[in-house]
Amino acid sequence: MKLDILVIAAHPDDAELSCSGTLLKHKALGKKTGIIDLTRGELGTRGTAETRDGEAAAAAEILGLEIRENLRMRDGFFRNDEEHQLQVVQKIRQYQPEIIIANAVTDRHPDHARAASLVNDAVFLSGLIKIKTQLEGSEQEAWRPRLLLHFIQNTYIVPDILVDITPYWDQKIASIAAYKTQFYNPDYQDENQTFISTPDFADFIEAKARELGKNINTTFAEGFTSSKLLGVENLFEL
Repeated sequence: MKLDILVIAAHPDDAELSCSGTLLKHKALGKKTGIIDLTRGELGTRGTAETRDGEAAAAAEILGLEIRENLRMRDGFFRNDEEHQLQVVQKIRQYQPEIIIANAVTDRHPDHARAASLVNDAVFLSGLIKIKTQLEGSEQEAWRPRLLLHFIQNTYIVPDILVDITPYWDQKIASIAAYKTQFYNPDYQDENQTFISTPDFADFIEAKARELGKNINTTFAEGFTSSKLLGVENLFEL
């Protein structure tokens, strides 16, 4: 299956928090979307890898994804090395996305920047014909997406592009709420409270989306960075 947009993120819930509105918007435009999580988030303070698996599947239904996979790399300990790069290259070549969206280039959680670097390198390597990968016994063709974007997470980064997600805000919040063990949920009793499990974190997510939206005269937006300059055919496309 060829995808239009593929998100490759360190943890289940990274995509929901940072780019689910953009995925929903492009799904409504008829684009094929998918998410590949690098890890199962097994080091998370609350819940388990198994509960995260179920939550990720529930969120995928809300987002209407064509595919959601997990590469089961070690949470906290995966590396940007040849072994991990080739795993990502194989998936890029399998789904041949036009656009890839990955973690923030810098952030509070060290996995996020490491994942951004890993995906960046894999995107380049995936386009080299002399790097050989196989899928189900068949050699894969080289493939390089036309665009790699990085979302913005806990650490504020000035975005290069903003996407209006106002019509999809409620669905975005529903996809986040699918992670019942991770975010504020009065029905989930767990003595281990974290920064993201408090009501204040939900307010932070909304405030960030509103702040970004203000810059393009809309209510809610998601922001992305790009390592290359982005161009348009004419100014009226802006």
